[in-house]
Amino acid sequence: MRKDKEKVLDEVWTEDRVRSFLEVRSFDQTDRSFHMLLKAYQSMRASDFEKFVGFFTNDGRDVNCTNGNEETVLSIISQHNKGEEYAAILRSAGASL
Repeated sequence: MRKDKEKVLDEVWTEDRVRSFLEVRSFDQTDRSFHMLLKAYQSMRASDFEKFVGFFTNDGRDVNCTNGNEETVLSIISQHNKGEEYAAILRSAGASL
């Protein structure tokens, strides 16, 4: 069997592509802002995530939004071994645990 997708490294993220994550919607009852912020974290390099967080907050969205378990994206990222750079970006945007 062969892979159906090739792994892409060092993909270029244009400003429009980063902004497009403001349109991400959840397929369940998860808070839309929480879902888009988590998806951006999961998909972007830290430098692109930092741009996204700027667009996110300029759009009036709350970096302290929560999921159904009252977890913030920062609380989830803080549990990841390689999440510190992303957590620092959220903290500088006003996120707290």
